[in-house]
Formats: sequence, C-alpha cells, structure tokens
Amino acid sequence: MTHVVIVNQQEQYAVWPRRAETPSGWLATDWTGDERACLERVAEGWTDLRPASVRAAVAEDAARPAVQLLTAGPVQLREVLPSEAEQLREGATAGLDWLGGAPGDGTRVAAKMLTRAADAGLLQPGWGMYVLVRSEDAVAVGGMGFHGSPDGGRVEIGFDLVEEARGHGYATLALSELACWALAQDGVETVIATTDPENTASQRVMERASFTRMPDADGLFVYQLTH
Repeated sequence: MTHVVIVNQQEQYAVWPRRAETPSGWLATDWTGDERACLERVAEGWTDLRPASVRAAVAEDAARPAVQLLTAGPVQLREVLPSEAEQLREGATAGLDWLGGAPGDGTRVAAKMLTRAADAGLLQPGWGMYVLVRSEDAVAVGGMGFHGSPDGGRVEIGFDLVEEARGHGYATLALSELACWALAQDGVETVIATTDPENTASQRVMERASFTRMPDADGLFVYQLTH
C-alpha cells in the first residue's frame, strides 16, 4: 500500500504517497493501496465525493457513466459534468479550489462548448472537457478538452492554464496524457492541436508533448500526433 486518498475541508479528494507528510489542511482517509487503485477509487466515487454545494446538480447526471480520471504525475485530469460546465462557463468555481480564484477565459469558453454539445445530445462520455487538478493539493489550474467527438479518425484538443500555473510543465503532461488516451480509443488515428502564431508558449507545449508541426491552416499553427 504505497498511497492514500486524502480529503480537505471542501470535501475535495486527492491521492498522496503514504510516506510523505500530509499537506496542511488535509486529512488521510481509510482508502489506501497502490497509486492506480487509489485513483480508481476516487474516480468511481467522484460524483458522491464532490463538495456538498454541487451534489444536487451532480445528481442530475446520475444516469451518465462515471466521470473519467486520468493522471499525469503532478496533475490529474478530471472529466467535467454538464452541470459543472454550466457553472464554469459563468466564471464560477464548480465547487473546486482554483489557483488564482477562478477559471480562465479559455476554460469558460470550453465549458460553454460542452454545455451546448450536451444540450444538443452530441456529448459522448470521455470526449468532453477536463479540469486539470494539481495532485499535491487538489487545486484546479486549468482546463483541457476535445473540440467535439472524433471525426474521420481525427480529434482536436484545446487547453487553457491559469496565469499562475504556467511554466511548471502541467500543460505538457496533461496534453500528452489526454492525447495518448485518445489514440488508444478505437478508430482514432490522429490528434490535432492548434495555436496562434504569436503564442510561443503553446507551441513549446505541443513540441514537448511530441506533436509535429504541420502546414498552417486559417492563419493558425497546426500540430499533430499520430500512432
């Protein structure tokens, strides 16, 4: 048993090494095991373990399969429910502790896209939006997600980190993890990410995540990752 699930006063959960000192404001629960087992336990019970302020909204999504949780070392990617996206698109926290106090503009735009897809019946489990949460303290640092479900074997990913979280490698790790998950799904051969020519930080993220620069399209830099 190498890891333990910990909880804070906001009923946010994270996975923590048992030998490491529990961070201030957090308590260890009775859930222990290896890292994967603990992550799976949090993922399985995520809708029941959310802060009380959003449990009622989450209950509306009870018929939907359990949200997906992916881990990329220092960050975890937690799938966003439509009820949470409705809050995020308005700049609310959806019951999470956000670095800087609130989600960024890109995260709010992604949340708006998710709610529109859900309202239109186009949202497929796994192919929506994710919140990036720091493993060390369960603080949300950004959003990442797909621009729709796979089409013709291709899917596009976008990402947004709050200003204070940039420069730590979170986006690179999360982009690589989500892209690898996408390529492991049936029928998906290519993952695309685009950025403005002046956004050199995003370009470095894609390069570090092993994406390859492709011909520009509509004035954007296009990057691609394939099997």
